[in-house]
Parts: sequence; C-alpha cells; structure tokens
Amino acid sequence: MWYNMQDGRRVQVIERDLSEPHRIVGELLQPGGYLKLIELGLEDCVEEIDAQQVFGYALFKDGKHTQLSYPLEKFHSDVSGRSFHNGRFIQRMREKSASLPNVHLEQGTVASLLEEKGIIRGVQYKTKDGRELTAFASLTIVCDGCFSNLRRSLCNPKVDIPSSFVGLVLENCHLPYSNHGHAILADPSPILFYPISSTETRCLVDVPGQKVPSIANGEMANYLKTIVAPQVPPEIYDSFVAAVDKGNIRTMPNRSMPAAPHPTPGALLMGDAFNMRHPLTGGGMTVALSDIVVLRDLLRPLHDLNDAPMLCKYLESFYTLRKPVASTINTLAGALYKVFCASPDQARKEMRQACFDYLSLGGVFSAGPISLLSGLNPRPLSLVLHFFAVAIYSLCRLLLPFPSPKRIWIGARLISGASGIIFPIIKAEGVRQMFFPATVPAYYRAPPTVK
Repeated sequence: MWYNMQDGRRVQVIERDLSEPHRIVGELLQPGGYLKLIELGLEDCVEEIDAQQVFGYALFKDGKHTQLSYPLEKFHSDVSGRSFHNGRFIQRMREKSASLPNVHLEQGTVASLLEEKGIIRGVQYKTKDGRELTAFASLTIVCDGCFSNLRRSLCNPKVDIPSSFVGLVLENCHLPYSNHGHAILADPSPILFYPISSTETRCLVDVPGQKVPSIANGEMANYLKTIVAPQVPPEIYDSFVAAVDKGNIRTMPNRSMPAAPHPTPGALLMGDAFNMRHPLTGGGMTVALSDIVVLRDLLRPLHDLNDAPMLCKYLESFYTLRKPVASTINTLAGALYKVFCASPDQARKEMRQACFDYLSLGGVFSAGPISLLSGLNPRPLSLVLHFFAVAIYSLCRLLLPFPSPKRIWIGARLISGASGIIFPIIKAEGVRQMFFPATVPAYYRAPPTVK
C-alpha cells in the first residue's frame, strides 16, 4: 500500500504478521523491477540487507552451458537485478512506510470486507491482542497474497498449480558464473540457483504435479540425492549434497492465475491475490511494482476518493495500462516453463533443444528474450515473435538438408505444440488488452472532475 503514501493521503496498513517472513520465493528482483523501485523512491530498501547484484543468467543443458547477460548498457551502473532474503527486503519496506507520518502500520488479521449497497467501505479485522475492530476507507487495497481469502468477491480466481518448488540454501557455494542466476534444464523439470547473500545460494528444484516426495520419511532427501544431484553442475555438487544432508528443506506450490477482476466500487486487488505466474523467471515482484507505479500515477491527480462508483469506473484503465509489463512477463513465465520441462515427446524435445541453442546464438537472439524476461522490454508482440522464431529455428533444423516424412511429421507437431503452449496463455491474458490496448475505451479514461 506504499503506492500513494508520499502523496499525503492517510493510509492504514493491516498486516497479518509483522515479524520477518521466511519464504523460498520473492528473492529475485529483475532489473525492470529495480527501475520501478527507483520510480517509487524505494531503491534503498535493497541496501543494508546483503543483497547481491544480478547481471544475467547462465543456462545449462546436457553438459553444455551459455551465458545470457541483461542488456544494461544504456543504464546507470547501479541498475541490475537484485537477489536477497525476501524477509529482509519486506522488513525494509515496512520500516520505510511506517516512517511516514500519514501511515499507520499495525498487525491484525482481516476477517472480511465491509460491503454496503455493493460498495466496499473498509474491513473487519482482529488485532494482535484479540480485539475485533472495523477500519473504514475510501479505497481498500486488497493484497493478501497467493492464499488470499478476500479475492473471491473481487475477481474470478482460476488457480492452476503446475508444480512445486523444493527450496534449499547452499552455504559458501561458488557458482560457475558469479552474480548470475543459473537455470539447469534438468529431467523432469528445471533447477534454479542464485545468490541471496554474500555467503548463501538459493536452490529451487521444480517438481512437476501437485504431490512432492515426503520430507518426513526421507523420500525427499533420497529424491534430491539420486535424481537431482547428478544433474547439477560439478562445481555445485558438494554444496548441494551438504545442503540436503543439513535438512531445512522447504516446499511451496507454484501457482498461476490470470488476472480476471470484477471491478468493485471501493476496493482494488493487487499482487499475488490478483495475478500470479509460474515463478521460474522471477518476474512476480516486477509485475507487482509495475502495477503499483501504474496505480500511483492514476491516483496522483485525484484529490477526493469518496465517490466510489466514479473512482471504480476511472480505475478500469488500470487493468489495461498494466498489460504491457504484466502480460509479457506472465506469458513468458508460462511458456518457458512448459518448454523447459523434459518430455518423452520428440517434438517437445526438439523445441527444448532449439530454445537452448537459439539463446546460445548470442546477439539479438539472446538479448531479445533476456530483455523480455528482465522486464526491460515489456512488448508482448516481441515475445510472440521470439517464441515462434525458436519454433521456426527448430523446424528448419529438422527439415534441412533433407526432410523425411518422419521429420516433417515431427515438425508439424512441433508448430502445433508451440501454438498449444502460447495461445491459451495469450487468451487468458486478453488478446485485445495485450496487443491492442489503445482500442480499449478505458485506456483513455480521464480522472473524474471534482464536483
């Protein structure tokens, strides 16, 4: 809710738990997200928490590897990705918001939204000491995370859980590429490594499906040692096994949910309560911070938020204005996850290998996709062009120099499979808002005039 705190509005922030959170995601901020942090005047929130600069990715597959650098040449040297302990970052933002005189930050559990004649007037909540209170507001921002119990009346939640992350922390591990995220295209699905402090490296092992091996009976440790460990780079192997032996293994379901809002007077959904994507590409915080910048700019010219129906109609433009950044990152996350997962299907194998080889070509072939992933180039059309460029690149490799009936058949299934991956994601994001936002009437909605 820090989006408009510095504009002098009175803001009450109710957090379920004000102690430092310990999460295994939300630890990587892409360069595009860092630029939004600067826009919001919050860049100092990544200082004094031992955050690490991130300059790109290293991609590994079948013993081969390639380096993908963020295109940061046009930016100040301070601009890069940042990786850190999520809880430290959250605490810094809480300290920053609580330091403002017009902000009241308190611990409490919101039980329900207060509705009166179809308008949200505030919330009912229980304080830390058990008192049940009511808080009234002209505009209630609901951002209660991926497990939101308040979103049902404000959107149409269609949550998909394609996989889970298994999280470990490796100590004093020297990654093959310093200050880079590492993605291993393993079987059955990707493994991620990136630094979260000067001495710690986060490992996230993706496990497809909704069930993961049991931690309690030792199945998980056995899975990590026998299936995962042999696939990590040799430089990381000993640190990885040591982290498994140490324990402290944590899991988290990976949720995906398209933004499908029900515009409601008096309330607005934000963050993971509103829109989620697979965390493979680390784009969640970039989308959230971009949304906050869009909303701040929309609210800035308003002096009075009390006309809830008029404000609701005006804020419909938020859902269109957020699309370039949000839809690009959402679509890329969903498409890359499906391409990067191993498959017995020969067409999917070809697509996966072609994606790795395409990115390894360097130049525009790596700079284009990595600028999309980093949030520096929020252009949905550019994403679609690169995605199908990979498919066509794979098709050409299949058919040249001499196409056979079998290769033609695999090529046809490859193009069909590529379309089956990306088009449903685009449909869920909204074709018109994603590619032709200027044709949406709300795009031009002006601030309501003061009566």
